[in-house]
Amino acid sequence: MSARRRTLLKVIVLGDSGVGKTSLMNQYVHKKFSQQYKATIGADFVTKELQIDDKLVTLQIWDTAGQERFQSLGVAFYRGADCCVLVYDVNVMKSFDTLDNWHDEFIKQANPPDIKTFPFILLGNKIDIDGGNSRVVSEKKAKDWCSMKGNIPYFETSAKEDINVDAAFLCIAKAALENEHEQDIYFQGIPAAVSETEQRGGCAC
Repeated sequence: MSARRRTLLKVIVLGDSGVGKTSLMNQYVHKKFSQQYKATIGADFVTKELQIDDKLVTLQIWDTAGQERFQSLGVAFYRGADCCVLVYDVNVMKSFDTLDNWHDEFIKQANPPDIKTFPFILLGNKIDIDGGNSRVVSEKKAKDWCSMKGNIPYFETSAKEDINVDAAFLCIAKAALENEHEQDIYFQGIPAAVSETEQRGGCAC
């Protein structure tokens, strides 16, 4: 038996519709990129195992719908998140302008134990488009936003060209692990509560 601890980390990916959330995940997990755009309905997740120092970590990466009409579905998926990834398209100003909404809504719905230490990360995606000539959000603007939110890490990515995708997700995993370690110390000795479903012995449908 390996003495290594296996850790499951739940990562939520948020951002406007069409910014490339699904593409980033597919590039990271499957090393694939599709030109065809298909909107995510509700939420979907992929998993990826990686080793960080002596820990085996399973990232459970949740891809949520960016369209307004599906946003109410997101609430249930935010609970229990270990990290939140905010994504915008560097070529679309609106996708940057809505980041505040995504950030605030996540905090409101996920209700993390400590807002100040909860790990967020920002990805400016699609830097490959038009050789960077059509970008409207500067790196400085994005970094200023990150510093206002407590110096959250920022990466410029391209899901299509596989630029910075692995580095960004590794940073995410490390941030979530560090935060989880702090929570572990905090929650040690608290027994796991039996869910209502188990108490009733029925299914929750």
